Amino acid sequence: MSDALTATAFWTTEPGQGAIHGETLRAPRADEVLVRTLASGISRGTERLVFQGAVPEGEWGRMRAPLQSGDFPFPVKYGYAAVGTVEQGPPDWLGQRVFCLHPHQDRFVAPVSLCAIVPDRVPDWRAVLAANMETALNIAWDAQPLAGERALVIGAGVVGLLSAWLLSRFPAIDLAIAIADPDPLRAGVARALGLRLVAPAEAPGGRDLIVHASGNPEGLRTALRCAGFEARILEASWFGQAECTLPLGGGFHANRVSIRSTQVGHVAGPMRGRRTHAERMALALSLLSDPALDALCGPMVAFRDLPRAMPGLLGDPPEGQAAPLCPVVTYE
Repeated sequence: MSDALTATAFWTTEPGQGAIHGETLRAPRADEVLVRTLASGISRGTERLVFQGAVPEGEWGRMRAPLQSGDFPFPVKYGYAAVGTVEQGPPDWLGQRVFCLHPHQDRFVAPVSLCAIVPDRVPDWRAVLAANMETALNIAWDAQPLAGERALVIGAGVVGLLSAWLLSRFPAIDLAIAIADPDPLRAGVARALGLRLVAPAEAPGGRDLIVHASGNPEGLRTALRCAGFEARILEASWFGQAECTLPLGGGFHANRVSIRSTQVGHVAGPMRGRRTHAERMALALSLLSDPALDALCGPMVAFRDLPRAMPGLLGDPPEGQAAPLCPVVTYE
């Protein structure tokens, strides 16, 4: 088999350990492309669960990535944020930069239906945010923000920051205090996006629209405390099998507060039937043209160094340092 049909990929092999293994690729079919990877993004929340072998058995099916190889817990090849150049495939795809829901691998074959063309004005490292931006876009569609509403986002992870950034672009939305998060080291990233970060205890009350994206039950309790009359709380976190206890007394009933899940697996109801998954992804990629979003990307790590670097990228940062938001893997 020629070198053009071989690849190397990152596999999680046991708790907290990974390795790069070679493999042979089959030739792409008529509806597939061969992609040479330029960059891939690491989703710290999801991939930390995978890397630690902490995906609950009852969630193995739902957690499976579209082009995952292997099975939970180990060995497994996992990831869903790859950007690369099409080397083989239909003529109109040749040479195109594409985003694909593929694990960390230097070359891969994927269905055309799972690839989206990256706009020229979006660099490789920022394009790896496409899946997160698609989630934030779906949250905005579910939220249906209204001009003049008082909004709040809780959780300054990638999805929370992108959601706040999107909401801040709606006319007359009051997001002067946009992000609540207990980590003050996120303040610089928030400022780079034109947002202001506050501690949860200082989050303002009387909010009409709240997006909760902290992944922590305490964040959802903060959302209930900050909710105004007939407020809408959009729950974007995924708790897996963990229980989330909430104080549903107090003003919850009197204020007619609603809590609604928002999840990216389906196009949000207000746009369902009007936008396909492919159209939603194309829009998400176009929204990544703003250079301010570079604040979410990094650090950069070479693919060949991933087995050594992954524990540090997914672990808790040293005291006084902020955890990375979206580490970016680069490929030669």
